[in-house]
Amino acid sequence: MMTEKAEKCHVVMYPSPGRGHLMSLVELGQSLLRHHPCLSITVLISSPPHLLPSITPYISSVSSATPSIAFRHLPSVSLPPSLSSAPTAFSDDPAMYFEYARLNSPNLHQALSELLSASEPSQKPRALVVDFFYGSGAEVAAALGLPAYYYFPSGANPLAAFLYLPTLHKLTNTSLKDLDGNVDIPGVPPIPAKHMPSRMLDRSSRIYGHFLETSTRLAESAGLISNTFEGLEPRAVQAISEGRCVPNSRTLPVYCIGPLVALDDHISERDCLGWLDSQPSRSVLFMTFGSMGVFSSKQLREMAHALERSGVRFLWVVRNPPPDDEIWRNLAIKPEDDPGVDAILPSGFTERTKDRGRVLKSWAPQMAVLSHDSVGGFVSHCGWNSVMEAMCAGVPMIVWPLYAEHKLTRADLAWEMKLVLSVAESGGGLVRADELAGRITELMCSEKGGEVRERVAEMRSAAREALSEGGSSRMAMAKLVDSFKTRMM
Repeated sequence: MMTEKAEKCHVVMYPSPGRGHLMSLVELGQSLLRHHPCLSITVLISSPPHLLPSITPYISSVSSATPSIAFRHLPSVSLPPSLSSAPTAFSDDPAMYFEYARLNSPNLHQALSELLSASEPSQKPRALVVDFFYGSGAEVAAALGLPAYYYFPSGANPLAAFLYLPTLHKLTNTSLKDLDGNVDIPGVPPIPAKHMPSRMLDRSSRIYGHFLETSTRLAESAGLISNTFEGLEPRAVQAISEGRCVPNSRTLPVYCIGPLVALDDHISERDCLGWLDSQPSRSVLFMTFGSMGVFSSKQLREMAHALERSGVRFLWVVRNPPPDDEIWRNLAIKPEDDPGVDAILPSGFTERTKDRGRVLKSWAPQMAVLSHDSVGGFVSHCGWNSVMEAMCAGVPMIVWPLYAEHKLTRADLAWEMKLVLSVAESGGGLVRADELAGRITELMCSEKGGEVRERVAEMRSAAREALSEGGSSRMAMAKLVDSFKTRMM
């Protein structure tokens, strides 16, 4: 019989830069620990200096609340001009994540080597869990004989698409952006080629090369971990599990352990919750677009007009338009001077809507807001964390895909499963006020919106069942931990 000491299992997690990536991977660790306290986890931090201040409070809070998760900062690396020029470089060009990971490979090798040489057997890592963008870490792990698992923070549909990318690459010499018609991917609803993840559209781009390389590595890993649950994306999960997304290769184990939802980001201001306390049940529309959702001043005006015309109560998170927007020339100031919401929204908007709406700058405690009884609808960029949070809270959504895999996610949620409503863009990518107002009214005030609410409530129950004792996600977690334990024994 194994002793308790021998049963303990140490795992290393390696997130890519940015608060969202870090929080998602840490939430995976916390979820595993809740059900498998035999684990201990080390999270390796490799963020560039300009990103560290934004994640330090979060790291401190998690360290205090969860002693079984230790954080270790890797040494700084010398950055080439392309990576050191501006704090926005990482959000503007995700290729930076892949390249920064390569620069950190020697530091990762050193850290893993030190952990593997620990005198206490229970402190020697059994596996490395790498963020999708930090796939080069798998090469380092392989050199040390350490199994590498990929954590994919999005759903099974995008995961199926990434796994199938090498096959798509071989089937044509044309970039997806230049193809007409739909793309056929096992387990994924038909989707126009131009709606595939934005960074996969141009095969001549640097980021496409990174994705193609990573997609090949996925098929060689010890396993794939996805923040989804089988009841939400059964077709895609089945296609991956049966090996149809990686033809003529071994079948990969896929662990659907979601939904993972961070109940508290430990950072956000919470003044808005007091305002929500004074609003009627399910009356407020919450509108926010993730950490990188930025709109032009023209689009912001359309959004403001839509909220006015709809007549609904709202809580809207607004960010300044991009630096090249015309509004900065009109105001004769720079974006960093932060003029306040009144300067970037239509004149008098906040005054006219003060009795039924509130505008916040930059951020809100999203899960706390979605869980509030007053919130009855959510307008989102269709980012997967936001989808999971809305699903768990039972809040119906209007999705407005902006970048990454958002349109692929929409194809499943809006067109296939009818779980969300979606806005339609006009020429130039602008969503007009009438279009957005119509979707808001439809969601909050119509029978169709009620039907969406009912379907979301059913999926919320399915999510809870997946995470309950004997549920599919709990069983997947147990299989994942067993897989960790059987490695490098």
